[in-house]
Amino acid sequence: MVNHYYVYAVDRDFGPFFLKFCTYFPFNAKLCINGHEYAKRQLAQEKIAFEALDNGVLSCADPKRLQKICDGLSAQKIDGFLRKWLRLLPHPFTGADRKAGYRYDISILQAEFSLTQVLDRPVHGRLFFEHVIRENLDLGRPEQVQLIFNRKITRKTPGRFRTRIVTQDVTPSLMVYYKNTCIKQYHKENRALRTETTINNSYDFGIGKRLHNLPKLREIGFAANRQLLEVERLSHDCMLTEDTFQSINSSVAAGRQRASGLRFADPRVHSLLHSLVLFRQLAEGFRCADLRFRLAALSGRDPESLSQGAITYQLRRLRLHGLIERLPNSFRYRVTEFGFRAALFFTRAYNRLLRPALAAVLPGLRAIDTPLKRAFDKIDQQINVWSNQAQLAA
Repeated sequence: MVNHYYVYAVDRDFGPFFLKFCTYFPFNAKLCINGHEYAKRQLAQEKIAFEALDNGVLSCADPKRLQKICDGLSAQKIDGFLRKWLRLLPHPFTGADRKAGYRYDISILQAEFSLTQVLDRPVHGRLFFEHVIRENLDLGRPEQVQLIFNRKITRKTPGRFRTRIVTQDVTPSLMVYYKNTCIKQYHKENRALRTETTINNSYDFGIGKRLHNLPKLREIGFAANRQLLEVERLSHDCMLTEDTFQSINSSVAAGRQRASGLRFADPRVHSLLHSLVLFRQLAEGFRCADLRFRLAALSGRDPESLSQGAITYQLRRLRLHGLIERLPNSFRYRVTEFGFRAALFFTRAYNRLLRPALAAVLPGLRAIDTPLKRAFDKIDQQINVWSNQAQLAA
């Protein structure tokens, strides 16, 4: 027996959709539409240039108009869309049934509210999102869920509060749950960060299921998306971004003054940054002579061997990069907050991470057996095995 009939169609205003009719009483029906397809149809009708991103929008010639179109997808328009197709399609209620007052009413079975943030530099998107996942594995805890959904959670609140990391092929997704609601976040087509809240039961938020409640659910869904991003942003410690890292390593110019970059792991730069960490503790700042003495001590040289011109150049270097600033009406300098954090990051990352890790990884340098050494040995062995299986070995 046929239990359901599916009707797949394309609407002029809403794009692709489907209607599912049940063949037995009470003849339930199910309508599925996609708001992104509605937005793209409206853009095309208004002849506004755009580039699609799967079921989203990658770029648009008029972003403000696109936002108004999205905001304009109301419960009234969805209801009118359904009534139009019920007039065109055969369905279980005959003309006599409709005259007797039998008609379909719409309730919300599932609603998804998504936020797509297109990345300026997609090449860094995957690394960024994997870092977000690592830093936010505790999002599923009740105290975090309570912040995201702005709902009080007690021991009697039903549902499992957890964070799931789902990897489909090579695309990971982060999922956080509250009762029957789920927030999913993933890297979409290597171009954008997609955050979407799926509400499967409006009663989770004390809201009815009828279609006129859509504005209330929309407010909750988009607020949850924004709040998740805010919680993720606050979870990160202060760290150097890619642009800042490259700017410190590159040469800099201010007016007619130029200075070379402070290259990471350069021994002379390393000594210079070590000095800044110490000078940060001086309330009255430091002088040119202080820098000469400190650099000589860190490099094992006689202070007299460092010329005044060389020290002046190093001061200009640090000042143009924003690591130090000159105190007004004096010959003293003060380490900026940015300079202290950058110096601390560069020196600690090199001393505590790179040097000991390379000693464990590189052949001929490691002295003891470490977990990192064993992991790299296994990788090397597996690569050799695959090369032999593929007959690529010399």
